[in-house]
Amino acid sequence: MKAVLFFSRWWSVIALISALCLLGAAHAFQTFGNLNPCHLCLKQRDIYWIAVGVSLAATVWAVFTGAKGPPRVFSFVLFAIFATGCAIAIFHMGGEEKWWALPATCTGVSDEVSIDSIAAMLSGGKFKAPQCDIVAWRFLGLSMAGWNAIISGALAILSLIASLRLQLYYRLSQRQAGNA
Repeated sequence: MKAVLFFSRWWSVIALISALCLLGAAHAFQTFGNLNPCHLCLKQRDIYWIAVGVSLAATVWAVFTGAKGPPRVFSFVLFAIFATGCAIAIFHMGGEEKWWALPATCTGVSDEVSIDSIAAMLSGGKFKAPQCDIVAWRFLGLSMAGWNAIISGALAILSLIASLRLQLYYRLSQRQAGNA
C-alpha cells in the first residue's frame, strides 16, 4: 500500500524525468546518429514537451503547497497527453509500415538536413526534408515510432493508474480504519 501511495504522490516527478530523458534520447539520435526528424517525429517530441510542462507544474504545485502530492487531475491530464503521443506514434508507424497513407506533408523527396542544405534553400536551391514514411532506424524489428508508441502507451497507462490509485488507497484505508 505504501508503494502505491509513493507512486501516486511522485508520479509527476517520474513523468517529468521520463519525458526529459526521452527528449534527450531523441536529440541524441539526431545529433550523434545523424537521424534527422521528420514532421511526425517533431509532433511526437511536442507531446513530450507538453508533458514536461504539465508534470513540472504539478511538481511545483505539490512542493509549494506542501500537499502530499499533486491533485489527481494532473495525472489524468498526463494520461491524455501520453495517450495522444501514443496515437501519433501508431499513426506514424502505420505509415512507415505502409498500413495506410500519410498526409502529403509527410512524404516527398528525402535528404539529409544540414547547414549546407539550409543555405542552399535560402539561396533558392532545393531543400529535401526527411520523409515520415521511410524508416530511418530499427531495433528488434520496430522503428523509432514503434518504440515511441510502446513507451508513450506505457506512460499513459501509468498516468491513469496514478490518477486512480490515490483515491483507491484512501478508500481502502478508510475501510480498514472503520473495521478497527
